[in-house]
Amino acid sequence: MQLIKNIAMLTLTLGLNSQVLALGVGDSVPDFELPQSQVAQKLYDLKGKWVYLDFWASWCAPCRQSFPWMNQMQAKYGTKDFQILAVNVDAKKTDADRFLNQTPANFGLAFDAKGQSAKLMELKGMPTSYLISPQGKLVLIHAGFRSEDREELESKFKSIASN
Repeated sequence: MQLIKNIAMLTLTLGLNSQVLALGVGDSVPDFELPQSQVAQKLYDLKGKWVYLDFWASWCAPCRQSFPWMNQMQAKYGTKDFQILAVNVDAKKTDADRFLNQTPANFGLAFDAKGQSAKLMELKGMPTSYLISPQGKLVLIHAGFRSEDREELESKFKSIASN
């Protein structure tokens, strides 16, 4: 009987811990390397700026829609206090390069073939974006990308620019 109670308690504890560990709005974002990035070597190098962190892959169809939009947003709101940064998680950089030849990026890029940053950010799907405050806190998590998402996301950028 004691064994069953111990197993039940362990299961309950593990379940609660997995919920506690989930990255959510208001949480501090973990730091990680930004391989081959021209913007920063580590995510924490961007503290003090608003960061729209986007994870993408060459095989991701919605990413083809999001890149032109992110180019527009970087041009429109990309001041010294705002940076769009897209992290590629393809195993082969040549796949990412082919995508970028067809769909150019006018914002920061990084290439994480090992997917370490995606693991730290608890990535669930592609694309997934995170809006991070200058203090390194998570403000928004957005999964996928559809045409109707543009207005809602841009309203967040507008509110940042007006502050």
